[in-house]
Amino acid sequence: MVELSSKPQSDVIYRVALALPLRTLFEYRGEELPRQPEPGDRVKVPFGNRQLMGIVIERGAADSAEHPGKLKNIAAVMEQNTGLSAELLDLTKWLSEYYIHPIGEVVSSALPPYLRQNETIQEAESWIHTTEGLGLSSDALKRSPKQQEAHQYLLKYKYINDDARRDNNFSASVLKSLKEKGLIKKVTSASLEVNATTSSSGSQVLREPALPLNDEQRNAVDSVTFHQFTCYLLHGITGSGKTEVYLQLVARVLQTGHQALILVPEIGLSPQTVERFRKRFSVPLVELHSGVSDAQRAKNWLSARRGEAKIIIGTRLASLCALQAPGLIVIDEEHDSSFKQQDGVRYSARDASIVRAKKNHIPIVLGSATPSLETLKHAQDGHYQHLVLRQRATGVVPPALSCLDLCGQPLHAGLCPEALDRIKTCIENGEQALVFMNRRGYAPMQLCHSCGWVAQCNNCSTNMTLHQQPKRLHCHHCDSRTQVYRQCPRCSSIDIGSKGVGTEQLASTLSQYFPDTPVYRVDSDSTSSKSALKSTFENIHSGQTAILVGTQMIAKGHHFSNLKLVVIADADQGFLNPDHRAIEKMGQLLMQVAGRAGREQQQGTVLIQSHQPDHPLLQLLLTKGYTTFARALLQERFQNKLAPYWYSATFRAESKRAENAEQLLNVIKQTYHNHFPPSRSLSVLGPMPAAIERVQDRFRYQLQLSAESRAELKTALNYLVESTEQHALSKRVRWSLDIDPIEG
Repeated sequence: MVELSSKPQSDVIYRVALALPLRTLFEYRGEELPRQPEPGDRVKVPFGNRQLMGIVIERGAADSAEHPGKLKNIAAVMEQNTGLSAELLDLTKWLSEYYIHPIGEVVSSALPPYLRQNETIQEAESWIHTTEGLGLSSDALKRSPKQQEAHQYLLKYKYINDDARRDNNFSASVLKSLKEKGLIKKVTSASLEVNATTSSSGSQVLREPALPLNDEQRNAVDSVTFHQFTCYLLHGITGSGKTEVYLQLVARVLQTGHQALILVPEIGLSPQTVERFRKRFSVPLVELHSGVSDAQRAKNWLSARRGEAKIIIGTRLASLCALQAPGLIVIDEEHDSSFKQQDGVRYSARDASIVRAKKNHIPIVLGSATPSLETLKHAQDGHYQHLVLRQRATGVVPPALSCLDLCGQPLHAGLCPEALDRIKTCIENGEQALVFMNRRGYAPMQLCHSCGWVAQCNNCSTNMTLHQQPKRLHCHHCDSRTQVYRQCPRCSSIDIGSKGVGTEQLASTLSQYFPDTPVYRVDSDSTSSKSALKSTFENIHSGQTAILVGTQMIAKGHHFSNLKLVVIADADQGFLNPDHRAIEKMGQLLMQVAGRAGREQQQGTVLIQSHQPDHPLLQLLLTKGYTTFARALLQERFQNKLAPYWYSATFRAESKRAENAEQLLNVIKQTYHNHFPPSRSLSVLGPMPAAIERVQDRFRYQLQLSAESRAELKTALNYLVESTEQHALSKRVRWSLDIDPIEG
């Protein structure tokens, strides 16, 4: 924290954004400060009887203050270059305006948690070789295996930062021993930058040579123009080598001294993406996602802000990372719904990144084998440049897809006899098989066979999921847990069991059918720790004969060289869901999972189990492919006035009293009808209960507005938000506005 001085600055006021649900800036004087705060700087200010951290949004003349006689002084200015850069501050202003959200909460969400609360950040440090260490052969320390492992890591990757130390279990004692031998030394991140990127030549940037490209990949790389804004859709089938295209585009950016921001949808995809980029490049790389500690995330964020980190890889939250010299943004699996924030500032990282790229005059690449309907429409309309990869990079043809009719067949943990036979054949051939079930736990419900009672959550209007290891009933919405019932609480019958299948039951059954074959389960329960996830994928990547059972965690982005068979246990979930987006999501998920099969050497096989094998959309997906399937969905959306042809927003309200939530939305609806004349280009639907009406003992209702024009919708929303905030009921009900919602 900077100490106060006696330098007067009475002719200037500062407008500061605070992390409060208020749509206003707060004015302060800057008297007796050692330096004049700049927009974007972090400052500590008095607020009531507290001191809060805020961000300076703008400066103004003292005579422009709304209440000049009541202004307090800024208490302290935090270290320079630890707040929002001018570029990021501009983006947060856009986010606040577009999503109609208080600017203070938007700028706060752009800062790492550590920087929202703490005053100083310890300088990030890394370990590098000394001259003597660089002169050692790779096996010079074979008598000390862990020291040799660290030595070999440095020979390969040049430096060990905190992330690498944790990921590879390099203990403090191992690094201390190497230091005492004079083989390694500590450097700050700034020094590391000098060591790693003193030159922008290709030999300095690349650690290993790029892979050869096929004609389609080369055309994609050559089509991207730098130093100007264009949005590219890299539409490549699974296994077509999209990541190699990303790598070669990033290489070109690094050679100009600029930074590359790579966004992935889930933490589970981050380790393999980071590994590929670290293998290829010799420049500083940082990770930004919830799996990184708050302190380390702040260091990584600041490293990117200062321009030291040249490659930034992260999930949705990385989209609001400060960058000194942005040159390229890549969004892998752009269709994934996890890029949309579902609470707080409900922003889309994909859409915000497109705006960011446009403001910075740089290219952005949206990659997917199954583009979202919005993105595909933009590409078809010519707003995005459409780059297509139709063939797999290995030359192997895409997997053969077929549908298995489940009607009338005996099922074993959701699998029909033919599926089990095909898994057996796969194992006998020394290959790997993947069984996909997008439902974790042992079974989705526990029920009484005598009276039909079902174990339900006391806090939510949903069933409790049955788990066996450990044995419990678990609500996946509010996280409440209770013991498994031994007899029915309604009729006292002991004839109580489970219904439905989850990944836990599926893995257990397959282990019984194939006792000599390892079964690896990949879901959020089995891989909750970083080490467990890493260990599981190491076993899978070894290529040993195995059966994989997983949810959507395993469906995207992974490359398993020996995986030849994919069985999709239940394809009916999405096609029976009333939400109009469910069919699109299911189609994407089916094609993503199918794409894991047969990525090397020979063609794979995909078996899709369904009780509705003749469903027209399922048949269209299987016979004509995703693009034709998506175009059919776009035609339906057009006819029904749905996104992306119409624009929508949803008011959400929740309260412990259902009538309060519903009443607030009725107030909003009535305000709309009172102020806006009837229009064919703007409609209101609701209020109605949410798909899951009660969560954490709060009743949830929603009201949807749709418009043919985004401008017309925004005008209505601005008026409705302002009037709602003045209503007394809005203080007793938790409510929010979701613009461009992805959930019903």
